[in-house]
Amino acid sequence: MLKFGYFTLSDNHYKGSTRSANEFVTNITDEALYAEELGMNSAWIGEHHFNSLGVLSCPDLVLSYIAARTEKIRLAPAVTVLPLHNPIRVAEQWATLDLLSNGRVDFAIGRGYDSKEYAPFHVDFANNQSIFEEGLEVVLELWNSNKKLSHKGKHYSFENVRITPKPIQKPIPTYVGSFSQPSIDLAARLGLGLIVAPFASTMSFGGLQQVADRYRETCEKLGNKPQRMMCSYFTHFADNDEQQAEQRARQIRYYKECVIPSFPGDPKNTPPSYKYFNAMVEKLHNVQPEHLTENSILIGSSQQIIDTLKKVEETGIEEVILYINVGQKPHNQVKDEMARFMAEVAPAFND
Repeated sequence: MLKFGYFTLSDNHYKGSTRSANEFVTNITDEALYAEELGMNSAWIGEHHFNSLGVLSCPDLVLSYIAARTEKIRLAPAVTVLPLHNPIRVAEQWATLDLLSNGRVDFAIGRGYDSKEYAPFHVDFANNQSIFEEGLEVVLELWNSNKKLSHKGKHYSFENVRITPKPIQKPIPTYVGSFSQPSIDLAARLGLGLIVAPFASTMSFGGLQQVADRYRETCEKLGNKPQRMMCSYFTHFADNDEQQAEQRARQIRYYKECVIPSFPGDPKNTPPSYKYFNAMVEKLHNVQPEHLTENSILIGSSQQIIDTLKKVEETGIEEVILYINVGQKPHNQVKDEMARFMAEVAPAFND
């Protein structure tokens, strides 16, 4: 059975925007609480700093607030930009939330893509793949060990550390946010789940099916069992030509005003581990309304969205998190579309 969740990157970097960061974070919190009321499976809150793409910098705190006011919905960062944080603190914070939420944490990590978020923290953006991989291994070790641990690595070093409290879940379901083969390799090597974005998967690999196949093949090659796969989807209801035009314009504005400025800039100076972003940015610069297909967004009537999601389900994806509040979509419209999705689309995927 395909499950559905709420997802946001808190995009607010728009020309002439009058929506404050404070107002938007309040809206997002309300939408995540509404997601539980509607019966959604999860709430995924992005991490961004300094009003780069998004304005929500502390998903752990927002999800703690949501945890205290909900009973069932799963709580997840989308994603924790691990190189920006000390992995000991990350392990402590999310283990604590897992305890307080009675085992409702899904944990997702990535290395981000915006060097402007790295600079004020004095973290080496060009070398962040190595920092990311070592930090992730530290987090997993601290969660899974009841003994004091010592670690002497390239980026982190400590002696006789044991975190408290411990997470309730053993293990906490953990996902690597993936845009590239190295991320797929890492998830497969560590026995972790995978979470991908269809628009990026299409640009990098050709589509969701190709990513799913690569992940399963890599797991098999390394002798590990494939874990759960998820994807995010920009989601827009549109029942006529006027609504189609409005929603497609909203999506393109998001790409051009929020995403492109956050991606690595001058192709000549792009770090080697981000070279694949250059082609992605070029495509987004030239994107037109007719280019927005089911490979990048869910758009149309309820039945059209169901038809696309049936294809997603066939790839082995087990959960789709819905990015409905994208492109300055009004808060009330977001909630209306969330309710419509759960009333008209989700029932098509009940066993």
